[in-house]
Amino acid sequence: MMRISTYLRAIAGQAPEPRAAKPGSTRPPVVIWNTLRRCNLTCKHCYSTSADIDFKGELDTAEALDVIDQLHEAGVKVLVLSGGEPLMRPDIFQLAERARQYGFYTALSTNGTLINETNIDQIADADFDYVGISIDGLPEIHDEFRRMKGGFAAAMHGVKLCREKDLRVGLRTTLTQFNFPQLPDLLDLMREYDVQKYYLSHLNYSGRGKRNHGVDAHRNMTRQAMTQVFERAWEDVQNGIETDFVSGNNDADGVLLLQWITANMPEHREQMERMLLAWGGNASGAGIANIDNLGLVHPDTYWWQETVGNVRKQRFADIWLNKPDPLLVELRQHPRPIKGRCGQCQWLSICNGNTRTRAWAGGDMWAEDPGCYLTDAEIGLPQPELIQAMPVN
Repeated sequence: MMRISTYLRAIAGQAPEPRAAKPGSTRPPVVIWNTLRRCNLTCKHCYSTSADIDFKGELDTAEALDVIDQLHEAGVKVLVLSGGEPLMRPDIFQLAERARQYGFYTALSTNGTLINETNIDQIADADFDYVGISIDGLPEIHDEFRRMKGGFAAAMHGVKLCREKDLRVGLRTTLTQFNFPQLPDLLDLMREYDVQKYYLSHLNYSGRGKRNHGVDAHRNMTRQAMTQVFERAWEDVQNGIETDFVSGNNDADGVLLLQWITANMPEHREQMERMLLAWGGNASGAGIANIDNLGLVHPDTYWWQETVGNVRKQRFADIWLNKPDPLLVELRQHPRPIKGRCGQCQWLSICNGNTRTRAWAGGDMWAEDPGCYLTDAEIGLPQPELIQAMPVN
């Protein structure tokens, strides 16, 4: 995840430069936990291929509470409770209470449609540090992509109820060619609903998202979308508005941000490059971990095809820190041994080879990321010489 607003506030002198762990270092990660796989929606881009059915073998309450104990033992500070739809798990508030007792920064990742007048008090009492709600377009596009008529209205009603309880809320959008034209209006929803955070996610090719990667935004659209986000974030920084714009699942965004700074504020280029190098790009297997509904541990939420441990059989600290799987050791290399144009890229130390899941979907985990939208010239590859036409006598 790239914290756009954090970097922009730093160059504006409104905040110190963010502290960053050494790229690739072994450290307690941010943990995204799929607490269950059941969901009331069947979204086209769902990486966990969730559905409104019971999935066998999921962690029961005692096991789930033990997972939180294990994360605390391992020094984890940030926990995202996800799904499926986490509000469909009967003990979700019990889990949130245990996390709060340990002092975790605890986020709820939800589609928002189940937030209503009957449970908003419980959600508020859980005191989540952040509630992320997915909005993938204006009503028609959102409802079609999420396969629920009225889904947009229900989700935005959830946003409204959370803000009335003074909960910090973020909107999350997975960028596609269908919602790209609506991005300005989606950003305007932040103003309308007093939302504090906006997360633009690039499509990752896993689960149903792998089958639907044809809707991935075209490269030029992606660049335009990111530029819009940069501009909106900088506008808020200049106006003293405390919003937080972030992007995820395409670490080429860091290079594009550096280009944007170079073009618009060249005096800050050196500082921005320094911060981005300290960030180090893709952190799958290092600063990001995933636990699925069965207790299996993965390098990130899109890597369910690769398992590095099981919290039912091992303590999380052993899985992640003390006895890491060879795959984790490989992923923690910085820079990574990437092939193709990514391996030749002059910005490899910033993006770290981008998202390995998209490369894996093409058959080789270490191949170049097909989702990179930067041109060969921008990443420093030699340009073909133009053949001079012979004069005609």
